Amino acid sequence: MNDNVDLSKVLQELNSDLNYGLTKEEVDKRLKEYGYNLVEEKKESNLIKFLKKFISFSSIMLEIIIILYFIFGRYIDASLVLSLLFINVLISFIHEEKANKALELLKEKLQIQARVLREGQWKLIESKYLVPGDIIRLRAGDISPADCIIVSDDILDVDQSVLTGESLTVEKKKGQIVYSGSIIRRGEANCIVYKTGRNTYFGRTVELVSTARPKLHIEEITNKVIFALLIIVLIFGGLTLLFSFLYVHNLEFILSTVLPLIISLLLFAIPVALPAMITVTLAVGSIELSKKGALITRLSAIEDAATMTTLCSDKTGTLTYNKLSITDIKELGNYKKEDVILYGTLASQESNNDPIDMAFINKAKEININKDDYKILEFKPFDPSTRRTEAKVLYKNKVFYVSKGAVNIIFNDLCKTDIPEEVSKIVEDFASRGYRTLVVAINNNNKWEPVGLVALYDIPRKDTPELIKKLKDLGIKVKMLTGDSLPIAKEIGKEIGLDYNKAVSGNELRELLKSDPEKAKKLINESEIFAEIYPEDKYYIVKNLQEEKEIVGMTGDGVNDSPSLKQAEVGIAVYNATDVAKSAASVVLTVEGLRGIVDLVTIGRSVYQRVVTWILTKINKTIEIAVFVLSVFLFTTIFYHNPLYILSSTEVLLFFFIIDFQTIALSVDNERGSQYPEKWNILKLVEYAGTMGIFTFSEMALLLYIALNIFKINNVHLLHSLFFIAITYFGLLMPYVFREKDRFYKSKPSKTFLISTIAGLIIASLISLFGFGIIVPINLYYYLFVALYSLFFIFLVNDNIKILLKRFGIGRV
Repeated sequence: MNDNVDLSKVLQELNSDLNYGLTKEEVDKRLKEYGYNLVEEKKESNLIKFLKKFISFSSIMLEIIIILYFIFGRYIDASLVLSLLFINVLISFIHEEKANKALELLKEKLQIQARVLREGQWKLIESKYLVPGDIIRLRAGDISPADCIIVSDDILDVDQSVLTGESLTVEKKKGQIVYSGSIIRRGEANCIVYKTGRNTYFGRTVELVSTARPKLHIEEITNKVIFALLIIVLIFGGLTLLFSFLYVHNLEFILSTVLPLIISLLLFAIPVALPAMITVTLAVGSIELSKKGALITRLSAIEDAATMTTLCSDKTGTLTYNKLSITDIKELGNYKKEDVILYGTLASQESNNDPIDMAFINKAKEININKDDYKILEFKPFDPSTRRTEAKVLYKNKVFYVSKGAVNIIFNDLCKTDIPEEVSKIVEDFASRGYRTLVVAINNNNKWEPVGLVALYDIPRKDTPELIKKLKDLGIKVKMLTGDSLPIAKEIGKEIGLDYNKAVSGNELRELLKSDPEKAKKLINESEIFAEIYPEDKYYIVKNLQEEKEIVGMTGDGVNDSPSLKQAEVGIAVYNATDVAKSAASVVLTVEGLRGIVDLVTIGRSVYQRVVTWILTKINKTIEIAVFVLSVFLFTTIFYHNPLYILSSTEVLLFFFIIDFQTIALSVDNERGSQYPEKWNILKLVEYAGTMGIFTFSEMALLLYIALNIFKINNVHLLHSLFFIAITYFGLLMPYVFREKDRFYKSKPSKTFLISTIAGLIIASLISLFGFGIIVPINLYYYLFVALYSLFFIFLVNDNIKILLKRFGIGRV
């Protein structure tokens, strides 16, 4: 790979002005010639993606059941299961495609941004609009948007590991190529775009967002529940078959009736609609969040946000407006205020769009300072390790240096002197008013001296105190991490509702991490404000919080934030983050402030609660119906030697067909998220659903007693129809009891969920009353009795049992 090119030849070939850039007309012309700066990804055909849906766990289980039905000649049953399979696969596929389209739109929003010089003006544009000949500026934290050549006298440290596998950074100088997808680790430089899109060396633009769907913890949890239910049904089914062989000496009856019913009851342990429900839930959640300014780059982030216990937030741009302005100037020595702004502006660079640099540049424009006679020979941008900027300047054949940065850095490290008492008093005064102080210094004769102090202020966002209160009300600890001094951090913390008495400086924290790690952990856990924090400190803060069993959300914007963003369970890149920070995060905010994070938490918890409702109803239905049906068979076989099936495989399949749509509709239900961070507690869920299952089991047993001894129903087919409408009422209405921790009427279900319930009840009622050749119809008297019986026990008895169990610590988590 030859990185060196003949720069003069390239400039001639591309016909571009390094100080003016391309004109709009020339850009349009080159876009037509070279196309957009992107490479279309090879995408799997929709047919292949659709067919792959048939090889999931639930699909394979259903396919086995279909085959078994065909073997036993149950063609109608096989057709019903086949329809059930096809509908769920289709719904899952449609919504997954919607989610993928949402992620494609998300990619557009997260596309690498480029600072480009056009018609003499620096602009920020999407990288796909770059053309060969464009002049762009690359700086630390950027991902190179195209193959480009350095044209300024600057040096870049470039990370090409993603592209070439090189573990070390590579130094790039003037006339060398920076390849598309490379990460700029240090330095900044002007470059000319050399090749774009398919013509780049690597033939593609590195994308920030992966549409790959990771394994979700939700799926791991539900799989455990499903496995347990499958074991229960198989045990009861196995016992049923065993006793059938022992007590029923009719092989044809066992093969034509017993075995098909056991196969049908296995559906209670199979997550028929779960894949579709989770897909729809996450897709709807990610689309809803994107509208509110939180773009999900990994769907698992929605689930992680529900369990988040601590949020570590950057101050600048998240808690504040990130619009610094110079509010006060204190000149030192014989210098004037105009000198402070002039030298501070010379130590700034407009193309970087850095907030501090822009504060000086805007102030210089405001007071009409002319710096045209000054030529910047070399510029060193702000580096977290040095905490200052520096420029080499030529003025009237004389070369001098200027710098601006933190007070202690400029005085102690640069000027090699202690901070004067008068300066300390000024800094303390600025800090008491929440201002950030910078020092401007000059080096004329190989000796640095301070020129003056500048007070900068970035006011907190108006909605920050309210949103911090909301997060705290949701049980989330909020911690502010800032590079500002401790007095400034305390003042801002006081304004936004953080405990300014629980503040710690970076120096104190770093010392404790070395000398007394246990005390440092305690301090990290208790403190709400962290001042004078370096990017690398954030990683240790996140790691220590995780060791204390906290689920951490972390906001960041710079290249040095990427380790902490990756380490945190919920890495959140703020709206103005660098490309590298966005690629490391699982959530990218497109709006300023905490609003997107609050929405992320509330929607994440709502998604969590929908899955909890599914788990509870799944366990309850398995006990109430599958276990009950098999228990009745075992009881009547053992004690009466007269096996009784209260349902046939046909009624079971009809039930699943009707309830399937409600299960999928659960994905858009108005579930209320918990007031505290969610935490999976399967044992508690099983305890609650199992206990409620015992009661619904008993209610089904009572109904059976009434049917046999009061209604005197001797026709087994009529009994099947009666219990078909009963299990449908219980199956469709018990979720309304489970979905709410309090009384069932305390929260409104979504329209979709309500409509799916009503539609299911109407269909089941018509089938039970008229039969339609599928089942034996029941009379209106029986139907009304079962309907009223179900409503009474579900909403009056079971809802009260739920409240009673809650007093004993048994309920939703």
